[in-house]
Amino acid sequence: MSASHVDADTAARLVADAVTAPSMHNAQPWRFLLHSAAGTLELRGDPERAMTRTDPDHRALHLGCAAALFNLRVSAAWNGLGAHVALLPDPADPWLLANVALGPPTEENHELAALHDVLRRRHTSRHPFGDERVAPALLDGLRAAARLEGCQLTVPDSWHTETVLALVRDAEHHEEMDPLARAETASWTTGAPDPSPTPQAQTSGRATTRGDGIPAAAFGPRSSGAATAPVRDFGRAHPVPDRGWAVFEKHPQLALLGTPADTPADWLRAGQALERVLLRATADGLATSMTSQPLEWPELRWTVRDPLASVGHVQMVVRLGYGPSGAATPRRPVTDVLEIR
Repeated sequence: MSASHVDADTAARLVADAVTAPSMHNAQPWRFLLHSAAGTLELRGDPERAMTRTDPDHRALHLGCAAALFNLRVSAAWNGLGAHVALLPDPADPWLLANVALGPPTEENHELAALHDVLRRRHTSRHPFGDERVAPALLDGLRAAARLEGCQLTVPDSWHTETVLALVRDAEHHEEMDPLARAETASWTTGAPDPSPTPQAQTSGRATTRGDGIPAAAFGPRSSGAATAPVRDFGRAHPVPDRGWAVFEKHPQLALLGTPADTPADWLRAGQALERVLLRATADGLATSMTSQPLEWPELRWTVRDPLASVGHVQMVVRLGYGPSGAATPRRPVTDVLEIR
Protein backbone atom coordinates (compact mmCIF):
# COMPACT_ATOMS: atom_id res chain seq x y z
CA MET A 1 0.00 0.00 0.00
CA SER A 2 1.47 3.34 -0.98
CA ALA A 3 1.28 6.53 1.02
CA SER A 4 -1.33 7.91 -1.36
CA HIS A 5 -3.80 5.07 -0.82
CA VAL A 6 -4.67 4.90 2.88
CA ASP A 7 -8.39 4.24 3.13
CA ALA A 8 -10.78 4.86 5.99
CA ASP A 9 -10.94 1.20 7.03
CA THR A 10 -7.16 0.97 7.32
CA ALA A 11 -7.01 4.17 9.36
CA ALA A 12 -9.75 2.88 11.65
CA ARG A 13 -7.81 -0.35 12.28
CA LEU A 14 -4.66 1.58 13.12
CA VAL A 15 -6.44 3.96 15.48
CA ALA A 16 -8.36 1.12 17.17
CA ASP A 17 -4.98 -0.37 18.09
CA ALA A 18 -3.49 3.01 19.01
CA VAL A 19 -6.15 3.82 21.60
CA THR A 20 -5.38 0.75 23.70
CA ALA A 21 -2.55 2.85 25.15
CA PRO A 22 -2.52 3.94 28.80
CA SER A 23 -3.10 7.56 29.78
CA MET A 24 -3.40 9.45 33.03
CA HIS A 25 -6.72 8.50 34.65
CA ASN A 26 -7.58 6.80 31.33
CA ALA A 27 -8.62 10.22 29.99
CA GLN A 28 -7.54 9.21 26.46
CA PRO A 29 -6.48 12.78 25.51
CA TRP A 30 -5.86 12.10 21.81
CA ARG A 31 -7.41 12.90 18.47
CA PHE A 32 -6.44 11.61 15.03
CA LEU A 33 -6.99 13.25 11.66
CA LEU A 34 -6.52 11.27 8.46
CA HIS A 35 -5.60 13.11 5.28
CA SER A 36 -6.64 10.36 2.89
CA ALA A 37 -5.04 11.64 -0.29
CA ALA A 38 -1.70 12.32 1.36
CA GLY A 39 -1.70 9.09 3.38
CA THR A 40 -0.87 10.91 6.58
CA LEU A 41 -2.32 10.88 10.08
CA GLU A 42 -2.14 13.77 12.49
CA LEU A 43 -1.96 13.06 16.22
CA ARG A 44 -3.38 15.90 18.24
CA GLY A 45 -3.73 16.44 21.97
CA ASP A 46 -7.23 17.13 23.25
CA PRO A 47 -7.15 20.11 25.65
CA GLU A 48 -10.64 19.25 26.90
CA ARG A 49 -9.18 16.08 28.42
CA ALA A 50 -6.25 17.74 30.14
CA MET A 51 -5.71 17.61 33.92
CA THR A 52 -5.56 21.29 34.69
CA ARG A 53 -4.63 20.84 38.36
CA THR A 54 -2.21 17.89 38.44
CA ASP A 55 -0.84 18.18 34.88
CA PRO A 56 -0.84 21.94 34.16
CA ASP A 57 2.10 21.71 31.74
CA HIS A 58 0.45 18.78 29.90
CA ARG A 59 3.46 16.54 30.43
CA ALA A 60 1.30 13.51 31.24
CA LEU A 61 -0.99 14.34 28.32
CA HIS A 62 2.01 14.19 25.98
CA LEU A 63 3.09 10.85 27.47
CA GLY A 64 -0.35 9.32 26.94
CA CYS A 65 -0.64 10.58 23.37
CA ALA A 66 2.87 9.34 22.61
CA ALA A 67 2.00 5.90 23.98
CA ALA A 68 -0.88 5.85 21.50
CA LEU A 69 1.56 6.95 18.79
CA PHE A 70 3.79 3.97 19.53
CA ASN A 71 0.81 1.63 19.31
CA LEU A 72 -0.02 3.21 15.95
CA ARG A 73 3.49 2.38 14.76
CA VAL A 74 3.05 -1.22 15.96
CA SER A 75 -0.29 -1.50 14.17
CA ALA A 76 1.09 0.00 10.97
CA ALA A 77 3.92 -2.54 10.99
CA TRP A 78 1.45 -5.37 11.59
CA ASN A 79 -0.57 -4.16 8.61
CA GLY A 80 2.49 -4.04 6.37
CA LEU A 81 2.96 -0.29 6.50
CA GLY A 82 5.85 1.89 7.52
CA ALA A 83 5.12 4.84 9.81
CA HIS A 84 7.43 7.83 9.38
CA VAL A 85 6.92 10.13 12.38
CA ALA A 86 7.62 13.84 12.67
CA LEU A 87 7.24 15.12 16.24
CA LEU A 88 5.86 18.61 16.88
CA PRO A 89 5.91 19.55 13.17
CA ASP A 90 4.34 23.01 13.62
CA PRO A 91 5.67 25.28 16.41
CA ALA A 92 2.65 27.54 15.91
CA ASP A 93 0.27 24.64 16.70
CA PRO A 94 1.35 23.06 20.02
CA TRP A 95 -1.60 20.65 20.08
CA LEU A 96 -0.35 19.05 16.85
CA LEU A 97 1.92 16.49 18.49
CA ALA A 98 2.97 14.40 15.48
CA ASN A 99 2.50 13.80 11.79
CA VAL A 100 2.64 10.17 10.68
CA ALA A 101 3.29 9.45 7.01
CA LEU A 102 2.18 5.92 6.13
CA GLY A 103 4.04 4.15 3.36
CA PRO A 104 6.21 1.15 2.54
CA PRO A 105 7.57 -1.00 5.39
CA THR A 106 10.73 0.12 7.17
CA GLU A 107 13.62 -1.77 8.75
CA GLU A 108 11.98 -1.65 12.20
CA ASN A 109 8.70 -3.21 11.02
CA HIS A 110 9.48 -6.79 12.02
CA GLU A 111 10.37 -5.87 15.61
CA LEU A 112 7.36 -3.58 15.96
CA ALA A 113 4.91 -6.07 14.44
CA ALA A 114 6.04 -8.70 16.96
CA LEU A 115 4.46 -6.58 19.73
CA HIS A 116 1.03 -6.44 18.11
CA ASP A 117 -0.18 -9.58 19.88
CA VAL A 118 0.15 -7.96 23.32
CA LEU A 119 -1.54 -4.62 22.57
CA ARG A 120 -4.81 -5.77 24.11
CA ARG A 121 -3.21 -7.98 26.75
CA ARG A 122 -1.41 -5.06 28.39
CA HIS A 123 -3.40 -3.76 31.35
CA THR A 124 -2.41 -1.74 34.38
CA SER A 125 -2.47 -4.05 37.40
CA ARG A 126 -3.38 -2.50 40.74
CA HIS A 127 -3.08 -5.88 42.47
CA PRO A 128 -0.29 -7.24 44.67
CA PHE A 129 2.61 -8.91 42.89
CA GLY A 130 4.54 -11.95 44.05
CA ASP A 131 7.96 -11.95 45.68
CA GLU A 132 9.78 -13.47 42.70
CA ARG A 133 12.39 -11.06 41.40
CA VAL A 134 12.46 -10.09 37.74
CA ALA A 135 15.43 -11.77 36.07
CA PRO A 136 18.34 -9.50 35.08
CA ALA A 137 18.03 -10.63 31.46
CA LEU A 138 14.43 -9.40 31.33
CA LEU A 139 15.42 -6.08 32.89
CA ASP A 140 18.16 -5.73 30.29
CA GLY A 141 15.54 -6.25 27.58
CA LEU A 142 13.37 -3.51 29.06
CA ARG A 143 16.34 -1.15 29.24
CA ALA A 144 17.06 -1.89 25.58
CA ALA A 145 13.43 -1.16 24.68
CA ALA A 146 13.68 2.28 26.29
CA ARG A 147 16.96 3.03 24.51
CA LEU A 148 15.39 2.26 21.14
CA GLU A 149 13.15 5.29 21.75
CA GLY A 150 15.96 7.56 22.95
CA CYS A 151 15.22 7.18 26.67
CA GLN A 152 16.76 5.47 29.68
CA LEU A 153 15.25 2.96 32.07
CA THR A 154 17.04 2.58 35.40
CA VAL A 155 16.34 0.16 38.23
CA PRO A 156 16.85 1.89 41.57
CA ASP A 157 18.54 0.05 44.40
CA SER A 158 16.75 -0.71 47.66
CA TRP A 159 17.47 2.60 49.37
CA HIS A 160 16.25 4.68 46.46
CA THR A 161 13.19 2.46 46.00
CA GLU A 162 12.26 3.28 49.60
CA THR A 163 12.77 6.97 48.81
CA VAL A 164 10.40 6.75 45.85
CA LEU A 165 7.78 4.92 47.92
CA ALA A 166 8.04 7.62 50.58
CA LEU A 167 7.49 10.22 47.87
CA VAL A 168 4.37 8.33 46.76
CA ARG A 169 3.04 8.66 50.31
CA ASP A 170 3.93 12.36 50.33
CA ALA A 171 2.12 12.85 47.02
CA GLU A 172 -0.97 11.10 48.36
CA HIS A 173 -0.92 13.50 51.30
CA HIS A 174 -0.63 16.45 48.89
CA GLU A 175 -3.70 15.27 47.00
CA GLU A 176 -5.64 14.61 50.19
CA MET A 177 -5.03 18.23 51.22
CA ASP A 178 -5.89 19.69 47.80
CA PRO A 179 -9.65 19.76 47.05
CA LEU A 180 -9.05 20.67 43.40
CA ALA A 181 -6.78 17.67 42.90
CA ARG A 182 -9.25 15.37 44.65
CA ALA A 183 -12.09 16.66 42.50
CA GLU A 184 -10.06 16.15 39.35
CA THR A 185 -9.32 12.53 40.24
CA ALA A 186 -12.94 11.91 41.20
CA SER A 187 -14.17 13.25 37.85
CA TRP A 188 -12.26 10.50 36.03
CA THR A 189 -13.31 7.72 38.40
CA THR A 190 -16.56 5.78 38.47
CA GLY A 191 -18.13 3.31 40.84
CA ALA A 192 -19.21 1.09 37.95
CA PRO A 193 -18.40 -2.55 38.75
CA ASP A 194 -17.69 -3.49 35.14
CA PRO A 195 -16.19 -1.44 32.27
CA SER A 196 -18.79 -3.06 29.96
CA PRO A 197 -21.90 -3.41 32.13
CA THR A 198 -24.89 -5.42 30.99
CA PRO A 199 -28.00 -3.69 29.60
CA GLN A 200 -29.82 -4.76 32.77
CA ALA A 201 -27.25 -2.99 34.94
CA GLN A 202 -27.51 0.12 32.82
CA THR A 203 -31.28 0.13 33.12
CA SER A 204 -31.23 -0.38 36.87
CA GLY A 205 -28.73 2.39 37.42
CA ARG A 206 -26.32 0.03 39.19
CA ALA A 207 -23.49 0.95 36.83
CA THR A 208 -22.39 4.03 34.99
CA THR A 209 -21.35 3.55 31.39
CA ARG A 210 -18.69 5.75 29.87
CA GLY A 211 -15.90 5.20 27.41
CA ASP A 212 -13.11 6.60 29.57
CA GLY A 213 -11.95 6.94 33.16
CA ILE A 214 -11.20 4.28 35.77
CA PRO A 215 -14.11 1.94 36.66
CA ALA A 216 -14.30 0.11 39.98
CA ALA A 217 -13.31 -3.17 38.31
CA ALA A 218 -9.84 -1.70 37.73
CA PHE A 219 -9.32 -0.26 41.25
CA GLY A 220 -7.71 -3.39 42.65
CA PRO A 221 -7.95 -4.18 46.38
CA ARG A 222 -7.24 -1.79 49.19
CA SER A 223 -3.87 -2.15 50.87
CA SER A 224 -4.05 -3.74 54.31
CA GLY A 225 -0.35 -3.38 55.07
CA ALA A 226 1.31 -0.65 57.08
CA ALA A 227 3.11 0.76 54.03
CA THR A 228 1.42 2.56 51.19
CA ALA A 229 0.86 0.38 48.14
CA PRO A 230 2.84 1.62 45.12
CA VAL A 231 -0.36 2.21 43.12
CA ARG A 232 -2.86 5.05 43.13
CA ASP A 233 -5.97 4.23 45.13
CA PHE A 234 -8.84 5.43 42.94
CA GLY A 235 -11.29 3.93 45.43
CA ARG A 236 -10.82 6.90 47.72
CA ALA A 237 -12.89 9.01 45.36
CA HIS A 238 -15.61 6.38 44.86
CA PRO A 239 -15.63 3.83 47.70
CA VAL A 240 -16.85 0.34 46.77
CA PRO A 241 -18.21 -1.59 49.80
CA ASP A 242 -17.20 -5.09 48.63
CA ARG A 243 -13.85 -4.11 47.14
CA GLY A 244 -11.70 -6.19 49.50
CA TRP A 245 -8.26 -5.86 51.07
CA ALA A 246 -4.85 -7.34 50.26
CA VAL A 247 -1.24 -7.19 51.41
CA PHE A 248 0.98 -5.72 48.69
CA GLU A 249 4.56 -6.77 48.12
CA LYS A 250 6.97 -5.66 50.83
CA HIS A 251 9.73 -4.84 48.35
CA PRO A 252 8.20 -3.54 45.11
CA GLN A 253 10.32 -3.76 41.98
CA LEU A 254 10.44 -0.32 40.39
CA ALA A 255 12.02 1.14 37.29
CA LEU A 256 12.45 4.83 36.47
CA LEU A 257 11.97 6.01 32.89
CA GLY A 258 13.90 9.19 32.18
CA THR A 259 15.06 11.63 29.54
CA PRO A 260 18.08 13.96 29.32
CA ALA A 261 15.91 17.07 29.00
CA ASP A 262 12.33 17.94 29.90
CA THR A 263 10.76 19.47 26.79
CA PRO A 264 7.55 18.47 24.99
CA ALA A 265 9.67 16.55 22.48
CA ASP A 266 11.26 14.63 25.37
CA TRP A 267 7.81 13.84 26.74
CA LEU A 268 6.75 12.45 23.37
CA ARG A 269 9.84 10.28 23.20
CA ALA A 270 9.25 9.13 26.77
CA GLY A 271 5.64 8.17 26.06
CA GLN A 272 6.72 5.99 23.15
CA ALA A 273 9.48 4.46 25.26
CA LEU A 274 7.02 3.82 28.09
CA GLU A 275 4.64 1.91 25.86
CA ARG A 276 7.46 -0.04 24.25
CA VAL A 277 8.68 -1.06 27.73
CA LEU A 278 5.16 -1.99 28.88
CA LEU A 279 4.48 -4.09 25.80
CA ARG A 280 7.86 -5.80 26.06
CA ALA A 281 7.19 -6.55 29.74
CA THR A 282 3.77 -7.97 28.89
CA ALA A 283 5.28 -10.18 26.18
CA ASP A 284 7.80 -11.41 28.77
CA GLY A 285 5.00 -12.45 31.16
CA LEU A 286 5.33 -9.53 33.56
CA ALA A 287 2.52 -7.55 35.16
CA THR A 288 2.95 -3.79 35.29
CA SER A 289 1.54 -0.63 36.75
CA MET A 290 2.61 2.99 36.70
CA THR A 291 3.00 5.51 39.48
CA SER A 292 2.99 9.19 38.50
CA GLN A 293 1.81 10.72 41.79
CA PRO A 294 5.15 12.13 42.97
CA LEU A 295 5.81 13.45 39.46
CA GLU A 296 2.65 15.56 39.58
CA TRP A 297 3.98 17.88 42.30
CA PRO A 298 7.00 20.05 41.37
CA GLU A 299 8.31 20.07 44.93
CA LEU A 300 8.51 16.24 44.89
CA ARG A 301 9.37 15.40 41.31
CA TRP A 302 13.04 16.38 41.40
CA THR A 303 13.70 14.05 44.35
CA VAL A 304 12.40 10.99 42.46
CA ARG A 305 15.58 10.98 40.39
CA ASP A 306 18.39 8.76 41.61
CA PRO A 307 21.31 11.17 42.25
CA LEU A 308 23.78 8.40 41.36
CA ALA A 309 22.18 7.71 37.96
CA SER A 310 22.61 9.63 34.73
CA VAL A 311 18.89 10.17 34.10
CA GLY A 312 18.17 13.87 33.93
CA HIS A 313 14.38 13.93 34.35
CA VAL A 314 12.15 11.09 35.51
CA GLN A 315 9.01 10.85 33.37
CA MET A 316 7.37 7.75 34.88
CA VAL A 317 7.79 5.26 37.69
CA VAL A 318 7.02 1.71 36.51
CA ARG A 319 6.23 -1.18 38.85
CA LEU A 320 7.14 -4.66 37.60
CA GLY A 321 6.48 -8.15 38.84
CA TYR A 322 4.48 -11.33 38.59
CA GLY A 323 0.79 -11.23 39.36
CA PRO A 324 -2.67 -10.59 37.90
CA SER A 325 -2.62 -8.61 34.68
CA GLY A 326 -5.35 -6.23 35.84
CA ALA A 327 -8.80 -5.47 34.47
CA ALA A 328 -9.40 -3.86 31.10
CA THR A 329 -10.52 -0.25 31.16
CA PRO A 330 -13.04 1.17 28.68
CA ARG A 331 -12.08 2.83 25.42
CA ARG A 332 -13.86 5.50 23.43
CA PRO A 333 -15.17 4.43 20.01
CA VAL A 334 -12.82 5.05 17.10
CA THR A 335 -15.49 7.29 15.56
CA ASP A 336 -15.07 9.65 18.52
CA VAL A 337 -11.34 10.12 18.04
CA LEU A 338 -10.76 9.77 14.27
CA GLU A 339 -11.67 12.41 11.71
CA ILE A 340 -11.21 11.74 7.99
CA ARG A 341 -10.70 14.36 5.33
